[in-house]
Amino acid sequence: MPHSLPGAPYELLDDIASPADLRALTTGQLPAVAAEVRRFLVNTVSQTGGHLAAGLGVVELTVALHYVFNTPHDRLVWDVGHQAYPHKILTGRRERMHTLRKKDGLSGFLKRDESEYDAFGAGHSSTSISAALGMAVAAKTAGQAREHIAVIGDGALSAGMAFEALNHAGALDLDLLVILNDNDMSISPPVGAVSNYLARVLSSGLYNRVREGGKYVLSGLPGMKDLVHSIEEHMKGMVTPGTLFEELGFNYIGPIDGHDVPLLVGTLRNMKAMRGPRFLHVVTRKGRGYTPAEDDPCVYHGVSPFNPSTGKMEGKGAAAKSFTEVFSDWACDAAERDERLVAITPAMCEGSGLVAFAERFPRRYFDVGIAEQHAVTFAAGMACDGLKPVVAIYSTFLQRAYDQLLHDVALQKLDVTFAVDRAGQVGADGATHAGSFDLSYARCIPNMAILAPADEAECRAMLQTAFEYPGPALVRYPRGAGIGIDAGRGYETVPWGRAALARKGGGVALLVFGTLLESVRPLAELLGATLVNMRFVKPLDEDMLLGLAADHALLVTLEENVVQGGAGSAVNELLHEAGVTTAVLNLGLPDRFIEQGTQAEQLEMAGLSPSQIEQRIRTALVALDGSGQAARA
Repeated sequence: MPHSLPGAPYELLDDIASPADLRALTTGQLPAVAAEVRRFLVNTVSQTGGHLAAGLGVVELTVALHYVFNTPHDRLVWDVGHQAYPHKILTGRRERMHTLRKKDGLSGFLKRDESEYDAFGAGHSSTSISAALGMAVAAKTAGQAREHIAVIGDGALSAGMAFEALNHAGALDLDLLVILNDNDMSISPPVGAVSNYLARVLSSGLYNRVREGGKYVLSGLPGMKDLVHSIEEHMKGMVTPGTLFEELGFNYIGPIDGHDVPLLVGTLRNMKAMRGPRFLHVVTRKGRGYTPAEDDPCVYHGVSPFNPSTGKMEGKGAAAKSFTEVFSDWACDAAERDERLVAITPAMCEGSGLVAFAERFPRRYFDVGIAEQHAVTFAAGMACDGLKPVVAIYSTFLQRAYDQLLHDVALQKLDVTFAVDRAGQVGADGATHAGSFDLSYARCIPNMAILAPADEAECRAMLQTAFEYPGPALVRYPRGAGIGIDAGRGYETVPWGRAALARKGGGVALLVFGTLLESVRPLAELLGATLVNMRFVKPLDEDMLLGLAADHALLVTLEENVVQGGAGSAVNELLHEAGVTTAVLNLGLPDRFIEQGTQAEQLEMAGLSPSQIEQRIRTALVALDGSGQAARA
């Protein structure tokens, strides 16, 4: 049975094992289904944690979509996936919702191998229209009759990729329905009886027959075709915000109330009967139906387990300061000291730790929306004329701006500092959000410096070091708390390109890039090994490395990045170029995506727990001399 808190029974939901069961109900029963889905969602997420407010806001839309369309035959493509929990509840996964975001449990996002109803995997934003359009082309090529629906939020619509897809879709004669889930009302007029009535009229068959018939008759008259189009668009533009989408080639309907199930069902049925590109604009409210989430949808976007009666989240105790908080403190302090510092984030103010900065320095804070490419080139432009931009971004999202990182910043040697959060494994968000590749994709870029702090104090010092460096520099640090070291509020730096000897030993040298340092310190003691905090991935401390290679039997590189092309590869390249043949064992993330779990579980899945590291080192030593005595040499 599904895990839930005590309460009223789920009289309708208990009988819904798939959307086919939902479609057996009457339209009048759907609001009650939505209420039960919402209650089940709150009860479940209160126990598991996860994304809440976005899902609460699309409950009615999700019910209506699965009721009107023949999923999974009809392709329903959700953007990002934060709002996917109601979809999971209605598509046969309700009894597994208690495993959400846990190891071997349900993903917090969309996964094709999890359910046939997940038409396209998601995790990053603004992909739904492109994916659904591709599916529509495939269906037409195969002669298959099916609907294709892309659901995208107003935030995700800010990304250039979404507009690229809209621009392409409007030029193709394909059956595609794009639904804009506008939950901020940032581009919408008030929703009410007039707009709901308008939506019904605009989506009705009668309206469209009259419109098309009138256009056909009048367009035959000399000079009338352009006039008819102009009149139609201007009249419609007076009462709807959809002129832009009409100009892109879509038949625009809306805005309508996204919490009115009968209205949604009626409008979707009308739009299903249409052909070609269609655009439905629905207005919803994040956190709908759960007061704490409605009052503060940002806080309840992603939650830890909480008391559903009060909304109070479980306390985390006196945890060490997180690396994100260290960055937040540094950014504010450094901005006080240097008026040239400006901070940029692609729609991740809270996640990247810039809330305090935005409050204290509003004119020097820039949230560019979900537009990572623009964020980086925007920073490059600032750097051209004397500002010192700091781009606060997750490792996984910096991937989206690779060309800009290379061509617009590094090629021109511009003074941009990248504060790269969520480097390495990220826990419950899983593979879509893991920062597994930044060392590999950034290390190969000329002019790019890369720093990897081992603890909170070093993180602050390295941010200051990178900021003072007159060129592009990247500081990468992990999600979550550090080891409890006070980072202070000073402006110390670290020696450029220099590693730090943490323990002098013999036989084996552990070369650690980043925060794995403390976890392997006991192992270094056990093996009598040398332990080095490498600090810099680029430039490497060549003198230190060549010296260690000369008097150790085995060098072991450790990093929370894929082995291919990472920090260990940099060490290999240096030794090879110098003609050094000392054995090297590269330990890092394997050549596969690591699924969700706790960060400790993910490291174990990657073979990077302390015991696994020890075993791999001992195996390498045995292979070297057959006895393992090299560890004491």
